[in-house]
Amino acid sequence: MSLIILDRDGVINHDSPDFIKSPAEWQPLPGSLKAIGRLTQAGHTMAIATNQSGIGRGLYDLATLAAIHAKMLGLVKAHGGEIAVVCFCPHRPEDACLCRKPLPGLLEQIGQLLQADLNQAIAVGDSLRDITAAKAAGATPIGVKTGNGLSLSKQFGLPLYDDLAAWVEDFLR
Repeated sequence: MSLIILDRDGVINHDSPDFIKSPAEWQPLPGSLKAIGRLTQAGHTMAIATNQSGIGRGLYDLATLAAIHAKMLGLVKAHGGEIAVVCFCPHRPEDACLCRKPLPGLLEQIGQLLQADLNQAIAVGDSLRDITAAKAAGATPIGVKTGNGLSLSKQFGLPLYDDLAAWVEDFLR
């Protein structure tokens, strides 16, 4: 059993350059919900670490983010999965906070909340900032090509999978 930390946009759901601003805009990527269900059923603890600067930019509020996450968590549960905790950074990049990825603050928060050793955790992301945060927190980074993942390459020396479902298939094998 291990802690698996997922980025949200681009790993679990379709990303948008215009931000995901409502539950209706939140649409899961093919196979992602089933993949989370498989990980949960295999005994892994699941968490999400996500930058949500749309809050700091005034594009949506905390109540809307809660509704988006309620939709996501309900769909995950319907596929046999469970997310132990969702941690998010509401700040804009220029706010210089400690929780915004690529800094490890969100992952460290998850580690503290779940009393987990991040050196034993796996973090799946679709961007360099996800990979950088994972490495800084001591977690093992995994890249996916969905979302912004095409910008990741083998040059970072990390496993790179087509999507979350492909990684889960390999991981559980």
